Amino acid sequence: MTRLVIWGASGHGLVVADIVRSMGVHEIAGYVDAVNRDRHNGPFCGSRILGGIEQLDSLRESGVAELIIAIGDCGARIKAAALARQKGFTLATAIHARATVAPDAVIGEGTVVAAGAVVNPGARIGCNVILNTSCSIDHECAIADGVHVGPGAHLGGRVTVGEGTWVGIGAVARDRIAIGANSIIGAGAVVLKDIPSGVVAYGVPARVIRAIEQRDE
Repeated sequence: MTRLVIWGASGHGLVVADIVRSMGVHEIAGYVDAVNRDRHNGPFCGSRILGGIEQLDSLRESGVAELIIAIGDCGARIKAAALARQKGFTLATAIHARATVAPDAVIGEGTVVAAGAVVNPGARIGCNVILNTSCSIDHECAIADGVHVGPGAHLGGRVTVGEGTWVGIGAVARDRIAIGANSIIGAGAVVLKDIPSGVVAYGVPARVIRAIEQRDE
């Protein structure tokens, strides 16, 4: 088993750790938490929080070559992944043993596919994506880097989602919809028309409510 470090020790960290353990190919060397310094050196989910990002260099020097980001925020996850690569880590991909992924689907490095998620034939999933619990990505979808598809969300065939977009819990997009980059699709939204980049959209049917503001990030 190869040793792997998880960057993130929050609720999403618990989910990622469970997925990693379900795969049976990695030993979790520990967690890095850049936010809550008071938790450093304490126990977390069967291992320990080793410290903040200052631990990355020593972890790499000790022979830990693989890392996975367990940060829910899309922008923060993309930035953390870039730093991890810069430090020389390979970004591990975590696919739960109870997820269903078509053999010809493309899954980018650093992506997390949770229990019950379905990725259908011809789908292309970028790097550092979260496909959360029981979501479905239908045939020939194209999901860009850093997207988060929330629990129970469903994307019809040939849907495209731009980089860094968050698709909320239980949202639905009909086939051939294009959703832009760095947008937020609210929980339970039903997306029947294309959504541009940089906006918040929700409702049934979904409509653009406003532009993304700094407080949304």
